[in-house]
Amino acid sequence: MQKNECRPAAKERNKIVRSKLRNAIKRVRLAEDTVSAELEFKKAQILLDRAATNRTLHPNAVARIKSRLSKAINT
Repeated sequence: MQKNECRPAAKERNKIVRSKLRNAIKRVRLAEDTVSAELEFKKAQILLDRAATNRTLHPNAVARIKSRLSKAINT
């Protein structure tokens, strides 16, 4: 199978992953208190690490996002 034949399926799969990530990040930012924000952050962290492992997102980008989210929770 050629690369061009794989692209639509991979593109759709990556689109779903990125959408889930965006929603998880929004849930962390919109959490009402610190406890719920930390719970949502743990869920988002799993999704982010999986995206980095599968190279949907660059590992450094994932590290930056996680760092900024944890900083937002702690302030």
